[in-house]
Amino acid sequence: MAPAADREGYWGSPTSTLEWCEENYAVSYYIAEFWNTVSNLIFILPPIYGAIQTYKDGLEKRYLAAYLCLTAVGLGSWCFHMTLKYEMQLLDELPMIYSCCVFVYCLYECFKYKNTVNYPLLFLLITYSVVVSIVYLNLKEPVFHQVMYGTLVSIIVLRSVYIVLWVYPWLRGLGYTSLTVFLMGFFLWNVDNIFCDKLRALREKMPPVVGAVTQFHAWWHILTGLGSYLHILLSLYTRTLFLKHRPKVKFVFGIWPVLLVEPPKKL
Repeated sequence: MAPAADREGYWGSPTSTLEWCEENYAVSYYIAEFWNTVSNLIFILPPIYGAIQTYKDGLEKRYLAAYLCLTAVGLGSWCFHMTLKYEMQLLDELPMIYSCCVFVYCLYECFKYKNTVNYPLLFLLITYSVVVSIVYLNLKEPVFHQVMYGTLVSIIVLRSVYIVLWVYPWLRGLGYTSLTVFLMGFFLWNVDNIFCDKLRALREKMPPVVGAVTQFHAWWHILTGLGSYLHILLSLYTRTLFLKHRPKVKFVFGIWPVLLVEPPKKL
């Protein structure tokens, strides 16, 4: 039974196996979870800019794929939270697995010569994606997806820590910032799940705009979107350093980090 604060909306009754703490159709008749939906913009717009910049700089296509996969996660999550339909849920959850597989490949191939392909790793990651997809489509158990996603994230974290501790220690700031922001998002994701009833009761006593600050699943989107974006910057920075390029982190409007890569100096 839907909580009392939930309302009927354009997309009808939810069919997803998950619902989050945000009240349904409380802001818009056309968007089931408004704040959980619009917060996905951080997954969509910055990675598109990153993909364009990567293409302009003539960098390897796997980093173009990394940015576009992150955008795909944002678009899928947008559709999921807007409709709360099971099919849209899959558009959110399965790209999370696929994008992490791309991140793993990029990070573990940072120190290889250009124009090489690691076919065993590629085969392993594709197999992992296919098996997880098939099992999840049949099992329909969100915990299984969360464990498989967490496994990939753990592999990425271990590799990132190795790089910033032993290879390029001056990248510790970027690496630890990415990890810290992601962990903050994970913490708020759990708070949102565990204390949902209390959060809903609190929001009933607050003005709508102020209550929006307590939409911790939306904060999970914002923080993990930023953390994932910073991870791509770390991976790309590491790769371009190895290839003797001259990468530099710049801040658009003094706020948002982007990576500008100059080609190697000609001798």
